[in-house]
Amino acid sequence: MDENVLLICFIAFVLIFQQNGIADKSAETSERNHVKGIIGAIVDNTSRIGKEESVAMKMALEDFYYFHNQSFALYTRNSRGDPLQAAAAARNLIKEQQVQGILGPRTWEETSLVAEIGSQNQIPILSFSDATPKWATERWPFLVQAAPIQFAQMTAVAAIVQSWEWHQVSIIYEEKDSSSSGVLAHLSKALGEVGAEISNTLAIPPFISSSLEEELQKLEEGQCRVFVVHLSFPLAMHLFETAKKMKMMEKDYVWITTDLFTSLVHSLNVSAISSMQGIIGLRSYFPDMGKRYENFYYRFRQRFSSEHPEEYNHEPGIFAVQAYDAAWTAALAISEGNSKGGQLLSEKILLTNFTGLSGQVYFVNQKLPPAHTFQIINVIGKSYRELGFWSDGLGFSEAIDKTPSYTSSMKKYEQVFWPEGPSYNPRGWTVATEANPLRIGVPSGAIFKNYVNVVQDQSGNKTIFSGFAIDLFKATVEKLSYHLPYSFFHFNGTYDDLVKQIYLKKFDAVVGDVAIVSRRYQHAEFTHPYSEPGVVMLVLAQSKTRNRPWLFLKPFTKTMWVLIGAVTVYNGFVVWLIERKHCHELNKGSAVNQTGTMLSLSFTTLLSLHGGKLHSNLSRMTTVVWLFVALVITQTYTANLTSMLTVQLLEPSIIDVEELRISDAMVGYCRGSFVKRYLEDVLHFHPENILLFSSPEEYAEGLRSKKIAAAFLEVPIAKLFLAKYCKEFTIAGPTYKVGGFGFAFPKGSPLLPSTTEALLKVSEDGTLRYLENKMIASEKCQDIEVDDQNPSLSPSSFWVLFIFTGSTSTIALLVYISCTNNLLHGQKTMWKLLIAVIKHWGAQSRRFSRRVSNVAEKSY
Repeated sequence: MDENVLLICFIAFVLIFQQNGIADKSAETSERNHVKGIIGAIVDNTSRIGKEESVAMKMALEDFYYFHNQSFALYTRNSRGDPLQAAAAARNLIKEQQVQGILGPRTWEETSLVAEIGSQNQIPILSFSDATPKWATERWPFLVQAAPIQFAQMTAVAAIVQSWEWHQVSIIYEEKDSSSSGVLAHLSKALGEVGAEISNTLAIPPFISSSLEEELQKLEEGQCRVFVVHLSFPLAMHLFETAKKMKMMEKDYVWITTDLFTSLVHSLNVSAISSMQGIIGLRSYFPDMGKRYENFYYRFRQRFSSEHPEEYNHEPGIFAVQAYDAAWTAALAISEGNSKGGQLLSEKILLTNFTGLSGQVYFVNQKLPPAHTFQIINVIGKSYRELGFWSDGLGFSEAIDKTPSYTSSMKKYEQVFWPEGPSYNPRGWTVATEANPLRIGVPSGAIFKNYVNVVQDQSGNKTIFSGFAIDLFKATVEKLSYHLPYSFFHFNGTYDDLVKQIYLKKFDAVVGDVAIVSRRYQHAEFTHPYSEPGVVMLVLAQSKTRNRPWLFLKPFTKTMWVLIGAVTVYNGFVVWLIERKHCHELNKGSAVNQTGTMLSLSFTTLLSLHGGKLHSNLSRMTTVVWLFVALVITQTYTANLTSMLTVQLLEPSIIDVEELRISDAMVGYCRGSFVKRYLEDVLHFHPENILLFSSPEEYAEGLRSKKIAAAFLEVPIAKLFLAKYCKEFTIAGPTYKVGGFGFAFPKGSPLLPSTTEALLKVSEDGTLRYLENKMIASEKCQDIEVDDQNPSLSPSSFWVLFIFTGSTSTIALLVYISCTNNLLHGQKTMWKLLIAVIKHWGAQSRRFSRRVSNVAEKSY
């Protein structure tokens, strides 16, 4: 029994050995007539990728023989990842082994040398490099890229970043990898489209460097905690081991790996994977299902374990699948072309179209179509789990089937296991520490020191920062939900240069009277504006009463003047009519002469306080009442006119910008301000007519001396200027809506949203208003209100007096008429008539009162 078992095992071993060596034996006995063609392969057998490729290509040619009954010799050469060895291997395969095509190599550096040799000898090269430049296929017509371009995964990375609202990432890549430039460009563009950016880059040399820890330390000192790793497998392994020792695989850290590393995660042992807990990885997707793949998977594991027992895991990955399909492509082209090389074979390869293990295999412009779908995995425990998929143009999905459901965010799918744990979503950034506080840039050349003031103390060893902007920033930081250490640093230069220091990473933020304008957004982003936006024009103020010949009429409204004249004439008429009986001089002359006499009597009576000339008690009664009313009106007129002449009402000496341009006047602007460009580009002032000023005193003197006709200041600055010079200057024209002050931060800074929120809280609780009022009060002077300071008086202020005098004059007139017509026949009749007159006048006075009120309302 034991002997039979041993015999069966021996026979099985021989059969397996024969199967594994069939390709090599065919190559060594190329004289055999049934060999259809000879194929060469250049791989790096020192790497896991090369080992998988080598086994997969052998299996592909064996399977091709099984299905098509055509065998191929396969000559494999080990390049060890060295471009020169790859070139030497290509020459050997072409000259010595007379191969019809070459599969591989994997890196672009190796491919570029092999492609040159292949094109010189008209031998097709099916390269596994996924970073072949566009110009390469034009230069080397026999070069075919047999691996899809992976640049779309950079868009997938950006989609992951957007899912958790991170705004900055750091990328770690291999220094010698020529594809990295393309990766960086695509990642930067993709991040920009989702409102994020690359904050730092770290290039690692291809050999293990002792300085890696120092380089990671520099990244750790920054705020960004989202790292994108685009490294080869051994370098990535070393990186994560080092990061774990530095405690960079813990809370708040996010690690995203690309296909270059993630597609080999299945080969990691438990010890290696323990240093990578919580990372998210993207790897190329291929349909690992169906009977054909299951058969390949089972046989690959057996063969790989026998040929490479040193490897921990024997499962095939995307590199094995791609190599299998490439070998099948070459065999199919040779069998159909019946050629041993040359142009015809190359054309047959480019016409290939079949369903392989990796999907549909066909070529466009000598390249496989770009990869559009990637699988997302999450390293956890002793292995990893599959979170879902990302498809270009569609988004995230939990599965790839006939009717997948897509979304733009990963958050809706299975919870990610982060370095901190599954219940914690990392912020992706960290605040500054006491040892490394935030560096805040402050302008040292601010014109208005109330906003920002930078001075050295008496010892000269300490810089003191004060002003409204500094106080406001301190109040804002106190509203943050976390502790934010910071230090102020002064900067002497233009405001544009100050903001640019953020982009140059000299400062982490900028605080001061920095206007929010579009061109500064290329270097930084701003919080919500904390001041009123706009630019205004300041000019000399002149008195509104200057050169006003009709100013004496201003104390009363037009209606008031008309009413005074009417009442005066009416009272004069009554007095004249009554006095005619006693003074014959009033009856002399023509009607015109008597009218003149009547009017003269009206106004002389008004201006005269002597009543001896009057002979009737009725006229005396009328005059006394009217003199009382006139006295009140006269004193009121005098007081109002005196007020108008004493208190100076101001108005702009220049009306608008158009007046300045027509007169070719000179205007001024602040040093370091954006206003100069606005004056030139928007308001169209000639550059020679724009003067620079460096202090409020220079502004004031320039306006007084007529050196400039107007000064253009931002609204918050203009408020300070007018607080100091409120009686000399004023605002003219409209407010040009531009600018507004804000705090500046780096683009995509994680501090920006929380700082903006805190700034809004400071505004809503009244702190902002308090600080602003405090600043303006420090330079407050006694200003005046232009509108309604001394309004003209209307009849509504005197209607009682007018009714009083009018009633008195009317009563006197009615009594006089009654007496004259002999209507009074006895005391009883006289009293009845008097009562009737009083009732009649009461009704008339009420109607008059309503008319006066209506007239007064219309005068307003």
